Amino acid sequence: MSMPKVSVGGSSGFDVPRHVAIIMDGNGRWAAARGLPRAEGHRRGVEAVRRTVRSAGEIGIDILTLFAFSSENWSRPQSEIRDLLGLLRLYIRNDLAELNSNNVRVRIIGDRETLSPDVKRLLEEAEGLTRRNDGMTLVVAFNYGARQEITRAVRRLAEELSAGRLSSSDITAERLSQFMDAPDLPDPDLIIRTSGEQRLSNFLLWQSAYSELVFVPTFWPDFDRAALEQAIFEYSRRERRFGGLAAAGS
Repeated sequence: MSMPKVSVGGSSGFDVPRHVAIIMDGNGRWAAARGLPRAEGHRRGVEAVRRTVRSAGEIGIDILTLFAFSSENWSRPQSEIRDLLGLLRLYIRNDLAELNSNNVRVRIIGDRETLSPDVKRLLEEAEGLTRRNDGMTLVVAFNYGARQEITRAVRRLAEELSAGRLSSSDITAERLSQFMDAPDLPDPDLIIRTSGEQRLSNFLLWQSAYSELVFVPTFWPDFDRAALEQAIFEYSRRERRFGGLAAAGS
C-alpha cells in the first residue's frame, strides 16, 4: 500500500508512516520548569493530545497510539493518580463526540481487569460509540505495560495448549502475536518519545522490533504539529531494512 505524502518544513513528498506511536513524556518537568503544580502539566498534556490527534488526522496517519497511563504509574502519589484519572474522564466526556463526528475509531490496549468499574465503563463507552468508524484509529494504551501484555498473551496461548486446541509445534512468533491486545493492527512504523529521554519504558516491546525511534527534546505539553512533522521528516530520511541488507550502492 502506498503511503500518503506530507509537506514538512516547506518541502513536499515525504512518506507518512501508517502507524505512529507516541510516549507522551515530560508533563511534570514542564510544570516544574514554570513553577506550576504537576496537575497543570497534566492538564496541558491533554491539550497536546487534542492537537496531536487532530494533526495526525490532517496529515494522513492511519493509526495513532498514545501511551496514556502505564501499569507502573499506579506507584505515583494517590493525588496525582486521581488527577490523571479525572483528566481521562474529562477527555472522554468532552472529546468523544468530536472524535466520533470526525470518524475516529477509539481502541484501548492494556489490562482492564484491575480497573475500577467506572473507568472500565468509560473505556468501553469510547470503544463502543466509535466502533463502526473507519477513519483514523486512535489507540489509547491505558494501564498498559509491554511485559504484562506479553505475559497475558503467553497465558492465553498456554490455555489453548492445555485445552488441546494447539500443539507445541503450532507455537510461532506469528501465533503469539495473535494473542496480543490488538492483534489486527500493524506494528508501529514510528515511535516518538518526547522530553529527551531515550528509552521505551515498557511500551510496545513486542511490536517495536523494527520500528523507527525518534526522540525529541520537547516536553509533551509543548508538542505540536510542527514537532510531529519534524519527527516524520526524520523518519522519512531513514532506510528501513527489517533485518535485510541495504539497497545496492547505499
